[in-house]
Amino acid sequence: MNLAWLLSFWILCTSSFSQGALSPGGTVNVGAIFTFSSINGRVAKIAMEAAEDDINSDPSLLGGRKLSINMHDSNFSGFLGIIGALQFLETDTVAVIGPQTAVMAHVLSHLANELQVPFLSFTALDPTLSPLQFPYFIQTAPNDLFQMTAIADIVSYYGWSEVTAVFNDDDQNRNGITVLGDKLAERRCKISYKAALPPEPKATRSNIQDELAKILGMESRVIVLNTFSKTGLLVFDVAKALGMMENGFVWIVTSWLSTVIDSASPLPTTANSIQGVLALRPHTPDSKRKRDFISRWKQLSNGSIGLNPYGLYAYDTVWLLARALKSFFDQGNTISFTNDSRLGGIGGGYLNLGALSIFDGGSQLLKNILQTSMTGLTGPFRFNPDRSILHPSYDIINVLETGYQQVGYWSNYSGLSVVPPETLYGKAANRSSSSQHLQSVVWPGGTTARPRGWVFPNNGKELQIGIPNRVSYRDFVSKVNGTDMVQGYCIDVFLAAIKLLPYAVPHKFIPFGDGHKNPTYYDLVYKITTRVFDAVIGDVAIVTNRTKIVDFTQPYIESGLVVVAPVKKRNSNAWAFLRPFSPLMWAVTAMFFLIVGAVVWILEHRINDEFRGPPRKQLVTILWFSFSTLFFSHRENTVSTLGRLVLIIWLFVVLIINSSYTASLTSILTVQQLSSTIKGIDSLITSNAQIGFQVGSFAENYLNEELSIAKTRLVPLGSPEEYADALKNGTVAAVVDERPYVDLFLSEHCEFSIIGQEFTRSGWGFAFPRDSPLAIDMSTAILQLSENGELQNIHNKWLQRKLCSSQDIGSSADQLQLQSFWGLFLICGIACLLALLIYFCTTFRQFSRHFPEESDSSVQSRSRSKRLQTFLSFADDKVEQWKKSKSKRKREDELSNRSGEGSMSVNRSERIQRDISQERENGDTWLH
Repeated sequence: MNLAWLLSFWILCTSSFSQGALSPGGTVNVGAIFTFSSINGRVAKIAMEAAEDDINSDPSLLGGRKLSINMHDSNFSGFLGIIGALQFLETDTVAVIGPQTAVMAHVLSHLANELQVPFLSFTALDPTLSPLQFPYFIQTAPNDLFQMTAIADIVSYYGWSEVTAVFNDDDQNRNGITVLGDKLAERRCKISYKAALPPEPKATRSNIQDELAKILGMESRVIVLNTFSKTGLLVFDVAKALGMMENGFVWIVTSWLSTVIDSASPLPTTANSIQGVLALRPHTPDSKRKRDFISRWKQLSNGSIGLNPYGLYAYDTVWLLARALKSFFDQGNTISFTNDSRLGGIGGGYLNLGALSIFDGGSQLLKNILQTSMTGLTGPFRFNPDRSILHPSYDIINVLETGYQQVGYWSNYSGLSVVPPETLYGKAANRSSSSQHLQSVVWPGGTTARPRGWVFPNNGKELQIGIPNRVSYRDFVSKVNGTDMVQGYCIDVFLAAIKLLPYAVPHKFIPFGDGHKNPTYYDLVYKITTRVFDAVIGDVAIVTNRTKIVDFTQPYIESGLVVVAPVKKRNSNAWAFLRPFSPLMWAVTAMFFLIVGAVVWILEHRINDEFRGPPRKQLVTILWFSFSTLFFSHRENTVSTLGRLVLIIWLFVVLIINSSYTASLTSILTVQQLSSTIKGIDSLITSNAQIGFQVGSFAENYLNEELSIAKTRLVPLGSPEEYADALKNGTVAAVVDERPYVDLFLSEHCEFSIIGQEFTRSGWGFAFPRDSPLAIDMSTAILQLSENGELQNIHNKWLQRKLCSSQDIGSSADQLQLQSFWGLFLICGIACLLALLIYFCTTFRQFSRHFPEESDSSVQSRSRSKRLQTFLSFADDKVEQWKKSKSKRKREDELSNRSGEGSMSVNRSERIQRDISQERENGDTWLH
């Protein structure tokens, strides 16, 4: 539609008008553009007239001015709606309430921006009507962004992953569905199909039947209907005829249906087909004002139509404008219009653009509208900074045969709940999944059980399942020669799982590969993304690069990469008793025996006669005590607290070491020991040896990309026979493959063995397209097979073999390393250090008190070496001897108290030397 042509038409049909200020006591003109034959148009007209009367009943509200709402019927026509808006703008219209639809809103918002006349709408709720682009267009009801968020939360709450959208192909409904797709994507859901119908009221029964027939042949059974009332009711009538209102279907409807239910009484005959539908309705909290208005409504409408929430928003929108105008006049503003100077010089032909004028107070009135805060029929009303209304929320109703029931609420604050949103605003917001609740719903068909939300379409198409056409390890999956039949462990697991599903799964197995070599499994899985296969069944490992393109079921068998290498029997020898510990472990253990013996000797030497004597005797005591603790046969008693503490900790360490040594030596002497030059994946990485891998396996990429092993070292092998030949003749030093394959290989080749442990952890699963609901159901079925033992029975049927006794020798004969015990040694070492620290601090303190340092600096410097010797002698003395010596010296000091300081120092030194000599004589006597 050409806007310039419309302007020309309007100017030709109207005369010019004068601009001037509105005097006090005049009329404030406001326009309203609606389709008054529609449900919302009829309700809005009555509500706006009631608000106009209520406002004008208080002359002081607008300073003696009267509010005049001039209404224009657009009659479902965007053209007539635009003409009506232009007619309003030729008079002193300060604001326009409307338009009713987003189609007109997008056009008229450009006029509003230029002429600075605010447009307020409670029904044109297109979320793309941005306040940044259209600042003079104001939505006074929750826009469809919140309604679509509520629908996305409902879909996520019930665990559905795909929906089908049916909508009128106009700005408001189409853009609403676009927003719904974004909100579903945030919850890992999606719109699988969009069924666009002609705009209201042009949709015909034939249009609708064609689209619903397409949907009936699709997988998703969750349908979101976003239309206007006439189209919506016709959709349900056609759906009823097509059997789409029966068990298994889910219908979620936007707020148009609630307006029909609230306002149309009795319901149209086509509405008999809507049982089980979930519908949204804008939530308005209960209040006395609301109840009074509802009581008044029958008189206002003469019983012609029921009140719906949009009638309440219509009433509040008029009051919102009136309060903004009151502030406008209280601020000293007047209503005036001026010509747009940019249009004055534009002319030619019949287009007189100079007739358009700008509302001088438009920007101030807009500011007042956005800053107004009030309590209306819809509850507390004000705008957020992003110009959305405060606390958008919806009722969730379930349509029944005899009416409807409310099953919950949705609010942007707390999500889904069974209590009114206004009761939660005072609490902390909680959008966690555990806090989301709805009451029981009666779904189409009368069932209360949650519908699955999808089915296999009844169009005769079978599920195309790709399977690897293997040439080796055919026990897992293989094609029976000469037939189209397939068999194997993976096939039996799949068939057992689908038997547990509550629905039939028609399927067809399609081999992938040339039959001469194993196919590449990434290529097989990738075929799902190109829709060649609907699923892939087989020995498919769940690895990162595959999970990025498909969804896997729960693993039905554990898997992981292991190293297989040739092994030879390790013969016992005379030095087998040294094998349990590594050389470093032996060295550290022996060192700690000596350290602990020395520490205990230091702690006990001054107080325990068993740790005293000549140097040779004391050295023998240290060695004997240290190594006798290995057998807990030490005969020396410890009397000091510190010594006992150290000994207890050491005996615990010895107990652990002794037990570990005994267990390892027993294993070495009683279990057949195999040895290999390969010690595990780490030794393979550091070596330059060739490594074999199975053709088609993810092992090649893992070894090259994750472990940085050059491709030149990797040798592809196609069968167990090739494995054995390559390992025997030395073509490869080891083979890296998945554990289930290796188990089968080793059951027939006992000269090889697994070295080390699995160095990756994964499993095998069935692959499906991303977000496929079948993957979830199959995962549940696999868990049931595991719990009832059927999965193990299938494993035993195909994979149970008599294993060689040497299998899994990996790390059973590995030596015990220091890292397994360093914690014990650390604790023991810390205990020894702390005990020595405490002991020396105590000894030095005793020495300082017994032999105070000389105060004369000259004497002090000469006697440092002598003092050190004195301290060592003191530390070597037995405690009882220096205590007796201390008492004797005290008596001598009292006798020589009058002697000089120098003489006292000499006498003290002589006495110390004499005491030391006497102690040594006593020790020699004891030894003899």
